[in-house]
Amino acid sequence: MTATPYSPQPAHLLLVDGGLPPLGDLAAPLRAHGYRVSQADSATAAHALLAAQPCDLVIAASSLSDGTGLDLFDRVRTQRPALPVILLAVPGSIAEAVEAISRGAAAYLPQPVQGQILLQHVEHALRWAGTGTSQAPADSGWRAGIVSRSTRMERLLEEARLVAATEASVLIRGDSGTGKELLARAIHRASPRAAGPFVAINCGAIPEQLLESELFGHRRGAFTGAVSDQRGLFRHAHGGTLFLDEIGDMPLALQVKLLRVLQERAVRPVGATASEAVDVRILSATHRDLDRALVEGRFREDLYYRLNVVGLHLPALDERREDIPLLAAYFLAQAAQRYGRQCRAFAPDALELLATAAWPGNLRQLQNVVEQACALSTTPLITRALVQRALQRHGAVSLNYVEAKQHFERDYLVGLLKLTGGKVTDAARLAGRNRTEFYRLLQRNGLNAELFRHPNDDADFGATWC
Repeated sequence: MTATPYSPQPAHLLLVDGGLPPLGDLAAPLRAHGYRVSQADSATAAHALLAAQPCDLVIAASSLSDGTGLDLFDRVRTQRPALPVILLAVPGSIAEAVEAISRGAAAYLPQPVQGQILLQHVEHALRWAGTGTSQAPADSGWRAGIVSRSTRMERLLEEARLVAATEASVLIRGDSGTGKELLARAIHRASPRAAGPFVAINCGAIPEQLLESELFGHRRGAFTGAVSDQRGLFRHAHGGTLFLDEIGDMPLALQVKLLRVLQERAVRPVGATASEAVDVRILSATHRDLDRALVEGRFREDLYYRLNVVGLHLPALDERREDIPLLAAYFLAQAAQRYGRQCRAFAPDALELLATAAWPGNLRQLQNVVEQACALSTTPLITRALVQRALQRHGAVSLNYVEAKQHFERDYLVGLLKLTGGKVTDAARLAGRNRTEFYRLLQRNGLNAELFRHPNDDADFGATWC
């Protein structure tokens, strides 16, 4: 199928009705209100659905064939702590209601429940969680640019939404190109500091002396080239969030100074004699193995625990392949607008190639491939040939072993024919094959040696090549 431009999906609700018609009938008004609703008749079925599909809210009967609604809530809470759960009593019990609310259930509603009352509680729970279509205006854009339908990413975003409401420092781990800064910006937008500045710096891209000045500022004359006072990024981020990307590359000497700033909540610019108070939340990220760096003495343990109050791990694109068609469509819509192209979708075989390719560069690599294919396309439909060309340019290969072998064989034969000027005897000898076998290889790959002959070359009568 072809990919369509990305658009936000309505909130997805899971109704665990216990097989009871009065509760199962609630699905109709929920769907009529615009929600997507999946139904399960037991706790076991509910857990299977939650494992397979992202979900924004669970509505469960308090009595199920294989347990209670509270048991289901406890298990959901363990696996997905930010997922709101509404329990429906059959019949209502004050003691159970108190227990449910004390454990953190979004609501406990006695049966029979009116559809409008349920909708109000669903709306409130979704607004609190910051998901689905029922978000308050201030919450609607917090995860802008993060395109996903995978269960793993949804769980990560739930955790990010929870921690965003706190002042806890967050360490984001993930391979290069997985979108660590994108997640950091989302946490900032969902936090009470959203109105403040978001300042980002790549700690691995700046020399040590300059990095110290960039972070903490400097006084005029503090070093050669310091012709004026500089505030530094900590003070620029005052009242907001400072994102320290590639924190694992920060030199040890600077780690000590950073730790002091975090402990004292004050910075001393280079060349200054006094410190200045700062109010900054720290988010950091790395693709390095910090646990190994701790053992090897390349990263300070005390700083590590300051930064890693909450740890989030972004999965590689290979671990969330179900998102590739959605991401490809999203990147294509952006590229088409940027380059003024009429590209609208991918041909089915082109989309299949994207979905089965290896992505060592993750989202960044996928975006580059899509942008190149869009820039070179002359039709609204992106073809497989354009995608294949872009994949080869960016070092991505198909995961299909047979196709990879065929592409390698053809490229190898083309290289030999170019090298020998189309002389089959010489090319066969370099390949370690006899002429007959080599001709079969050429025929299988649709290659004609004559096309590689240099002008005025003699016919191939077995002359040696050196």
